[in-house]
Amino acid sequence: MTNFQEMAKKIKTLTPIPAVTMSLLKVVEDPQKTMDDVTNIIQYDPAITADLLRIANSAYFRLKYPAETISEAAKMLGTDRLVELVLLKLASQIIKGPLGGYGMHEGALWQHSVSSAIIAKQLAVQLELSHPCSIFTAALLKDIGKTVMDKYVQNAYKTIYNLVTNENFSFMEAEKKIIGVNHAELGGMIAQLWNFSPKMVMIIKNHHLSREDMVKDKDTIVVYLADCICMMMGMGVGADGLAYKFDHQAIEKIGISADDILTIIANFTPRMEEVAKLLKMV
Repeated sequence: MTNFQEMAKKIKTLTPIPAVTMSLLKVVEDPQKTMDDVTNIIQYDPAITADLLRIANSAYFRLKYPAETISEAAKMLGTDRLVELVLLKLASQIIKGPLGGYGMHEGALWQHSVSSAIIAKQLAVQLELSHPCSIFTAALLKDIGKTVMDKYVQNAYKTIYNLVTNENFSFMEAEKKIIGVNHAELGGMIAQLWNFSPKMVMIIKNHHLSREDMVKDKDTIVVYLADCICMMMGMGVGADGLAYKFDHQAIEKIGISADDILTIIANFTPRMEEVAKLLKMV
């Protein structure tokens, strides 16, 4: 059995994401969604409701009055923030543990994923894109393929590293050549298996802009740039972190300048402590 066949078999055994999360993902992509649409989905899942109320009533959010129901939490925090917390809780369960093949310590991928999602949404709002919540989700889960590929990368690391250092391969190109699939492609397969929307599958699969035509898709570019910005800041960067080729067309396509990126980094840096607190709670 080849590495690819083994991984394809393994992703079929991954714990499926909760039905409530799937329902939420469909709702957040609907521009006509209402607060009631969101709370009606969440309130029938006792575990998620309990977690959300605990987080919402924590010192992090400093609510004036404790929220006793999901509807109250939604009114105090906002619908988008409530959805984000559900997604963060989901991601904390599937993006965990150290990734030895990628040189990432315990929690590094989780930190990188959350930071990417926050920056991606900031960019999406700044650019007035239609689906900032979907972009947040895609950025949060874009590296899910690494959790399955890790042991294969670890076994082939010397060969992959040789291609990166001596033959000018990006880390992802080296993954593809040696293992038969790269982590973005595998992430797309997982997203498809979990019945994510075609748009989200496309973003996850192409979040490194490996396809030339992806530079025309602003949602994908935003997730790509958020990933790059996190690497620049050293947020959860592993062995592959700087072994990618930067696509300058991406910045030009969405009208973001180098100064804009520096401003985003400067604005995010003071929030890093708050992000760390949030990560501990979720």
